Amino acid sequence: MFLRCSLSRNVAQEVNHTTFQGANMSTNIAASQHTNRLAKEKSPYLLQHQHNPVDWFGWGEEAFQKAREENKPIFLSIGYSTCHWCHVMERESFEIEQIGEFLNKHFVCIKVDREERPDVDKIYMTFVQATTGQGGWPLNVFITPDRKPFYGGTYWPPESKYGRPSFLQVVQQIAQAWETRRDDITVSAENFADQLRGFTTQQADQALMLSPAVLHTALAHFKEEYDPRNGGFGGAPKFPRPSQPLFVLRQGKRFGDSDAVEMVLHTCERMAAGGIYDQLGGGFARYSVDAQWLVPHFEKMLYDNAQLVHLYLDASLVSGEEKFAAVARDIIRYVLRDMTHPEGGFYSAEDADSEGKEGKFYSWTHAELSGLLTNEEFNVAVRYFGITEEGNFVDHSDPDPLPNQNVLSIVNPEVAAVDRPLLESAKKKMLEARSKRVRPHLDDKVLASWNGMMLGAIARAYAVLGEEKYKAAAEKNLSFLQSKLWDAKTKTLYHRWRDGERDSVQLLDAYADLLGGVVDLYEATLNPRHLEFAVELADAMMERFYDKEAGGFWQSAADSSDLILRIKEDYDGAEPSANSVAMIALLKLAAICDRKDFKEAAEKTLRLFSERMQKLPQAVPHMLIALDFWLEEPRRAVIVGHPEEAGTRQLLDAAHSVYQPNKVVMGATGPVEEFVKTLPVTNAPLVFLCTGTACQPPTKDVAEIQGLLR
Repeated sequence: MFLRCSLSRNVAQEVNHTTFQGANMSTNIAASQHTNRLAKEKSPYLLQHQHNPVDWFGWGEEAFQKAREENKPIFLSIGYSTCHWCHVMERESFEIEQIGEFLNKHFVCIKVDREERPDVDKIYMTFVQATTGQGGWPLNVFITPDRKPFYGGTYWPPESKYGRPSFLQVVQQIAQAWETRRDDITVSAENFADQLRGFTTQQADQALMLSPAVLHTALAHFKEEYDPRNGGFGGAPKFPRPSQPLFVLRQGKRFGDSDAVEMVLHTCERMAAGGIYDQLGGGFARYSVDAQWLVPHFEKMLYDNAQLVHLYLDASLVSGEEKFAAVARDIIRYVLRDMTHPEGGFYSAEDADSEGKEGKFYSWTHAELSGLLTNEEFNVAVRYFGITEEGNFVDHSDPDPLPNQNVLSIVNPEVAAVDRPLLESAKKKMLEARSKRVRPHLDDKVLASWNGMMLGAIARAYAVLGEEKYKAAAEKNLSFLQSKLWDAKTKTLYHRWRDGERDSVQLLDAYADLLGGVVDLYEATLNPRHLEFAVELADAMMERFYDKEAGGFWQSAADSSDLILRIKEDYDGAEPSANSVAMIALLKLAAICDRKDFKEAAEKTLRLFSERMQKLPQAVPHMLIALDFWLEEPRRAVIVGHPEEAGTRQLLDAAHSVYQPNKVVMGATGPVEEFVKTLPVTNAPLVFLCTGTACQPPTKDVAEIQGLLR
């Protein structure tokens, strides 16, 4: 469904067919002569632009007021600090004096970090996708002084080529249109804003039934997209998008579909063998540019790696194979080593580029390895990783591309079985040598949303793998978030902390993702303090974001006066939507605490998005996981006993050792349901396996617990 965009198309046609003087310009950069308002910001992305000749504002009333007073359009540019093409456009356009002068004269220019303000990004990305058929970052949008969009796009090159206008041509034509056709633009912008409201408004279809048939249909869709050769779903570029394989694995086990299970296990194998996976340091890149998972877009995001911990833990439980658990351990090792603040917060991302070259930190030449390793180690590494003299990665940097680069992937896995000591020795030397290179830029802001995701992943890894250091890391992270981003007096959760300062933004993503992580931590530890905090968070989320009339959760709070509309996000893309995450967390808390209001809110939200799940399941795999959980009464593993005692811990380990996603693990103290508090406690520790108000006889036999859960 696309918005009508006659003005956008007319402007685009004029831009494409008009030539301007000065489009081909020198790239003389005088960045050191400039410092703009972004120098006062905390976002690493905004700080990257603090010395541009563009007179950037942050998103806020100061910029809006200037635009109103001077009656100028706003040029809104959105990106994030590890975005490769954002860097390219900055070098090519925003660092150019001539472009800066033109923008400053004709526009009020605003920079937004999409990771800090996904609510702002969502509005204008929806507009650009609807009017152009595509989206991405950098996202560049022209909006009226009252923030209504009228034209936009993504990356524009510095010179007109391949039928595309240069960036300077675009801004010159927009400025001319604003001077000569302002009334038309204003009317069209009003129409666009009205259509955006309609486009982003959902209504529940009461005639649609939510049943297991919805899951069957969705599973069939996903299986059709499966790549039997390389694993994964769809073609190049290929994203892990963990919600999708997590859903397929869940339904494969639910419906006894061994093909679906094998699809996910094969996908996990191929991803872990590919260049998308850091074969030396652990952790996954954001996506691969090919279908084979070989050449990644090298940036590493916290949210991807958090979700992939869950996927590989599930794969290990379903298959019983240690190799999947080893990948989960490696991801966590990477995060704790390279992505963790000394006080426990998790950083957001690492860049693709170092020293101006994409992938330079991660790639190797044949000659470089020959000089680093012994002959025996070198021969093993060459066979295992498929190292060649010509390389497998083409560096597209200008003007001096790096030749003969190899991205590491596992080409001959059998080498590890035959020559493991030599291979491990080679990998150790390579990692040590790589650690001396210039690292990619680190985006060291701490986001409550992504931290909640990683908190839950590490807590669950503790529950499944039993490593005490994971519990310590999860507890430390939660303490950090509570001290830096949670206001206990007002029950308010803020979104971003960096360099000693938090923001003032409240987002559903922060509340929902942290809530999900805290519930995971409670289930892993049975610490009643974590359950109490989860209930506080859930109550605050319901108060600020839940739509009691129609169902669903708004992405932004009601007092977000800087937005032209509020949106209920439902797309489970690289990150699961906050509505999906909120529903699962509320359904779990409803089962643990017998909170009927939590369950009713989740049910009403599911019904609001029922048409989406039935007609376009590809868009909502994580929401389908919420539906799967809701469709049957969850099994409750109630563990009676002190959680720190060895016997209780053994029973808790047993409860988490089985792949049974539609269960909750809970203790008998804290704000739990009243029924659980009536269970007998003699001969504790014990496990009661309950459904509704019926429980199996208590047991402390590990094999019996595992059998009952299966």
